[in-house]
Amino acid sequence: MQFHLYQIVITIVSAYMIFQGIRNYLKGKTGQTITKILIRIVVWGGMATVATFPKITNVLASVIGLEGNINAVIMAGFLLIFLIIFKLLSAIERLERDISILTRKDTLENLDKNN
Repeated sequence: MQFHLYQIVITIVSAYMIFQGIRNYLKGKTGQTITKILIRIVVWGGMATVATFPKITNVLASVIGLEGNINAVIMAGFLLIFLIIFKLLSAIERLERDISILTRKDTLENLDKNN
């Protein structure tokens, strides 16, 4: 079985993303839940599986009714969109945490001024 460059890259990125998610969860980082870890494993594991065994998509394509094998385009697009969504979600969670911290500080300062 011969591997193409995109298969190797997607498999490495998928393994890294799964590893990073599990590591963050085990470290107890804010916002990491078991649901997010499971979703990460399913999505990135699915990406690695399809990249490693691209013939799986042919079966799926025939079930859906699509013709032709456009694995590389679909994989690249899906990977890019998922990365963007994941990074946006992380940024939003970080902003929410920062806003909460600032609001608490402001409230405590106002309490100290009133007393």
